[in-house]
Amino acid sequence: MEASNVEIASFMTEFLRQAGGVAVIDGGLATELERHGADLNDPLWSAKSLLTSPHLVRSVHLDYLEAGADIIITASYQATIQGFEAKGFSRQESEAILKKSVEIAREARDMYIENCSKSSCEGVEDGKLLKNRPILIAASVGSYGAYLADGSEYSGNYGDSITIENLKDFHRRRIQILAESGADLIAFETVPNKIEAQAYAELLEEEGIKIPAWFSFNSKDGVNVVSGDSLLECVSIAESCKRVVAVGINCTPPRFIHGLILAIKKVTAKPIVIYPNSGERYDAERKEWVENTGVSDEDFVSYVNKWCEVGASLVGGCCRTTPNTIRAIYMTLSSKSHA
Repeated sequence: MEASNVEIASFMTEFLRQAGGVAVIDGGLATELERHGADLNDPLWSAKSLLTSPHLVRSVHLDYLEAGADIIITASYQATIQGFEAKGFSRQESEAILKKSVEIAREARDMYIENCSKSSCEGVEDGKLLKNRPILIAASVGSYGAYLADGSEYSGNYGDSITIENLKDFHRRRIQILAESGADLIAFETVPNKIEAQAYAELLEEEGIKIPAWFSFNSKDGVNVVSGDSLLECVSIAESCKRVVAVGINCTPPRFIHGLILAIKKVTAKPIVIYPNSGERYDAERKEWVENTGVSDEDFVSYVNKWCEVGASLVGGCCRTTPNTIRAIYMTLSSKSHA
């Protein structure tokens, strides 16, 4: 079904209306997969589970739905055709793995809806939320830096040799595949610089991508995106792209979010999407999280109402947040909407 610009423009507004004004996004995927026993020590990171343990990916998606997430993000952040081909997969196999990331999320949604229909009560049962509601699947697209697996998604420094055309060539086929795989929208996540945002915006138009998208940037200082590019310039690119239905911030410490929302509001009227990390610091050299640098679930959630008051309308968590974090966000927001 080809969506018109009008349908795309109203897509998120309508979804948010049905969600009661604010929608909940899921939380961290890789750390949850590891908690379930997946070994992600690989350049493919969480995408490795699409090959080795799809049942765990489905299980994590389901955990998040039962915790109250209205949007689940696929395990395709690190899944690139180039990355799979480097592992010895054919082009056809690589494309099939990308499609599988969406299939697994759809299976989890189907299972959840079935569980809801079997449940006698509409609400929380054994700590699990079973509530029939619209659920979106966002196909994750990580940055070129994520594919490099050298930490450059956290610096946005791709060097002078990388052009918009290089980036478009790198992402093109992957975006086409994900757009046709049955996802509801594409989540361009952890966008580290202006050049990649521009490449995405141009690809969405050039390829006539049929489903909407959101752009979420990351910031280390609460002012600019990680490359040092102006956040306002980056958000303006998303604002001018008709296919983009929400714009915001992910994988950024919670303490910066309030100020970033206020900045984003200056240049866009689109819904604002916010899913910070736990505030812990990632050591790209050692490829591990520095413990005890983050905030507790209680502290994280204490920010949520303030973020919504100043303009966030899609809220979840990124790295190191868990179903408990998402459950706490859901409880905070639902108590607010009932109040």
